Amino acid sequence: MPDASPFTAKMHQETSLPPEADEPVPVHRSGIHLRPDNSRVLLRPFLPGGEERAREIIGRILASSKTDMAGGLRNVIKQFSHDHLDVGTLFTKRCAELRHLLPPGTELSPMQSLVIGAYFTSEYSLQSAALFNPSIVPHPSQESVPPGALRFVMSLRATGEGHISSIEFREGIISADGTIAYDPVSRSVTTPSIKYPRKRKDDLVATLGDLEFDRHFIDAAFSSLDDEFSMGDLTEILRHPEHWGCAVGKSPFECEHEQKSVIDAILWAAQGDYLVEFSGSLALSERVVFPATPSEKGGIEDARFVLFHEDDGGHRYYATYTAFDGTNILPQLIETENFLRFRLRPLHGPAARDKGMALFPRKIGGKYVMLGRQGGVNVSIMFSDSIHRWSEHETLLEPREPWEYIQMGNCGSPLETEAGWLVLTHGVGAVRNYCIGAVLLDLDDPRKVIGRLRNPLLEPLEHERDGYVPNVVYSCGSVIHNGWLVLPYAVSDYATTNAVIRL
Repeated sequence: MPDASPFTAKMHQETSLPPEADEPVPVHRSGIHLRPDNSRVLLRPFLPGGEERAREIIGRILASSKTDMAGGLRNVIKQFSHDHLDVGTLFTKRCAELRHLLPPGTELSPMQSLVIGAYFTSEYSLQSAALFNPSIVPHPSQESVPPGALRFVMSLRATGEGHISSIEFREGIISADGTIAYDPVSRSVTTPSIKYPRKRKDDLVATLGDLEFDRHFIDAAFSSLDDEFSMGDLTEILRHPEHWGCAVGKSPFECEHEQKSVIDAILWAAQGDYLVEFSGSLALSERVVFPATPSEKGGIEDARFVLFHEDDGGHRYYATYTAFDGTNILPQLIETENFLRFRLRPLHGPAARDKGMALFPRKIGGKYVMLGRQGGVNVSIMFSDSIHRWSEHETLLEPREPWEYIQMGNCGSPLETEAGWLVLTHGVGAVRNYCIGAVLLDLDDPRKVIGRLRNPLLEPLEHERDGYVPNVVYSCGSVIHNGWLVLPYAVSDYATTNAVIRL
């Protein structure tokens, strides 16, 4: 019998895949879809027209009568309390964030605080446009799971107004035959509190080096910074760039320009390293990781979660994702043990500069291993002593079949089987048609390709071709359970469904 342990993903079969496979692999589509839903909304800060206009709005609110204020507040609470937990606390907190905009000496009543907070808060429909690009991992708790079944966590890219993407979660059960059943989804959605942990000076200096700032200038500018520092420590140094000196051979104008560039780069990178924490009382579907930093203001895209096995027998979850600020992308890493507390931070190094990175679920030969797509065409592989820094890469797979002539990439982290590392890939062919393929890599040396499907494992069916981005099937991660490959996938960047494939 296959090992049904929640943290085992081994393929129990006596023969491996043939090196070249021409026959189509039987795929069983579930027919169950997770679709966009306008009712999934969260409350987020709203600042129309900048701070000067905000002061005018606050002035109007403070000049209104208590009767008008109380009536308006009563209506707002009545309208929005059914979709949001403790809406009054959220409004009060929002008002506290705007205290610097109040007229000098103003003391607010509790009612005034609530009203001001309400005017500077808006609802955001998280998944009004799309719910797609899923990844799936075993749930951290396997208590009360039926025999032969596996409880899972699925991450999803939710996209709403302005094409801003965030990470949502679902959970449920995979039965012994690979069938997925989802738990009910809560209407309420909550964003977490955000904290900034202490940071390492070496990481900061390395990031600025990657951005090609002069190393001697950087060392001089941050000589007074401790090996580990807080955001407050960093902010104090950034207030006094006149103490940094100037790179050799540069004019005062060039020096001032470089100082400003360094400040912008530091804030961009340092604010990307943060913690989010949810209350344990929230259902998993109520937790949303929403863009929180300047590097993410355009969205959090394509999280690829993996259950990582440590050398000491422990485990934790990692996810690579792409932070987008509207112009630039920044590969980042999420770390969590329980899907309640997450640490998000940038990936460093010359090889960490493109989309679609996917971490192997354990070290190989004492090193972390990652798939990537440097250059946007080929699948690459890289090795590192540090999970946060990736310096070199080498090409692993190049387009070979007509359905992948335009480009290739991975569809999530490799899956360990007795026959080798099973890697799902995506290929782009004529008319920008996306298909999913499969590759088998050597367990001890994943640079060696054992087998590669000539035909797609999964391609869009006729009813899957229409959507936000037509003609696409795509996944950010699968799981193996009881001899089945459970493959959740997006349909034309619009909705999510899944297929099961016998290994």
